[in-house]
Amino acid sequence: MYRACLFCNADLGRNEAVEHFPVGRRLAFDASRGRLWVVCRRCERWNLTPLEERWEAIEECERAFRGTRLRVSTDEIGLARLREGLELVRIGEPQRPELAAWRYGDQFGRRRRRQFLIGGGVAALAGAVLIVGPGLGLIGAGAVSPLVNLGNALVQGYRSKKLIAVPAPGGGVLRTRLADLDRVKLELAGGAARLDDVRLTLPVVSANPARTGWRRHRERETRVLDGDAALRAAGALLPLINRSGGSTSDVQRAVSIVEDAGSAERLFASTALELQSRVNTGVRAGRRPSSLKRVPHVTRLALEMAAHEESERRALEGELYLLEEAWREAEDVAAIADDMFLPASIEADLARLRASAAAARADAR
Repeated sequence: MYRACLFCNADLGRNEAVEHFPVGRRLAFDASRGRLWVVCRRCERWNLTPLEERWEAIEECERAFRGTRLRVSTDEIGLARLREGLELVRIGEPQRPELAAWRYGDQFGRRRRRQFLIGGGVAALAGAVLIVGPGLGLIGAGAVSPLVNLGNALVQGYRSKKLIAVPAPGGGVLRTRLADLDRVKLELAGGAARLDDVRLTLPVVSANPARTGWRRHRERETRVLDGDAALRAAGALLPLINRSGGSTSDVQRAVSIVEDAGSAERLFASTALELQSRVNTGVRAGRRPSSLKRVPHVTRLALEMAAHEESERRALEGELYLLEEAWREAEDVAAIADDMFLPASIEADLARLRASAAAARADAR
C-alpha cells in the first residue's frame, strides 16, 4: 500500500474511517467501475489505487457516504465530509466538464492563488525596501540596485540547481533543470499530425564521475523523445510549466479542447503541428517558437489534463492485462477440476453435444 503521492511524493496522510484503506484525507471512488483514488492535498492530483486494495474500501466508502448527513450531491458527483475529517468524493455518471471541475479545478485554482500570493509578497517586499529602507537609513538609495541584483542571482541559482525527474524510455529517469524548462521543445518530425511523429527535445544533466562537488551537475546534453515517451515526459513537465494555474473558465475551455481532440495523442500531435506551422510561416512568437512554453496557456492546461488521463488509462490497461491473465489461469484450473472426475461416457456425450451445437451454428450462418 503506497503512502506518498505518485506525482509530487508528498505524504498522503492517514484516515481512521476506512478500515481497508487507511491512507489519504480525501478519497474519490466510483463504485460502478470499481475505481478508487487518493487525492493529494498538496498537488491535488488523483492517485489511482492498486487493484487488489480497492474493493472492500470502495464498499466502505459507499456506506460511509450514505451514512453521513454532511454531504452535497448531484446525480453525477457528490461530496461528503465525515466526522473523522475524511472527505469522500462519490463519482456517478458525470459529464466531462463537471468531473474536470472536481479533478482539476482545485489543482489549477490552488496554483493560481499561490502564484498571486507569491507575486504580491515579492511586490510588497520590494516596495518596502525601496520606500522605507532609505527613509529609515537601513540602506542607502544607491544600494537598492545591488540588492535587486543579488535577489535575481539567488533565484537564478536556485533554478539552475533544481532538478526535475522525467520518465525515460525503457525505465529510469532523466533529469532536467528548472531553468531549462523554456528550452523544452515540442516538434513534429513528419507532415501528418500523428503521435509517432511528435518529438520532445529537452536538455538533461548527468553527473560526471570525474568531477566532484557542485560541478557534477554541469554536464548537459540534449535528448530527443518521441511517441509515447514524449507524451509521458511532457506529462511530468507540464505541472511545472503550468505553475501559474488557471481560473474556472480556463479549466472549462481546456476541457472543451480535450473533448474536441478526442484523445491525448491527437491533442499533442495537433499542438505540435500548430507550433510547426507558426515556425514555417514566420509568425513572430518570441524566442524559441517551438518551445512548449510558447503553447497558449489554456492549451497547455488541456495538454496537462490529457497527459494525466492518458497515464491513468495506461495504468488501467495494465490492470486489465493482469485480470485477463488471472482469468485464463482460473479458467485452466476450472477446466482441469471439471474434467478430473468425469466418466469417459459423460466426456463422450459432451463432445458429441459440442459437435452438434457447432454444426447447428454453421448451418444457421
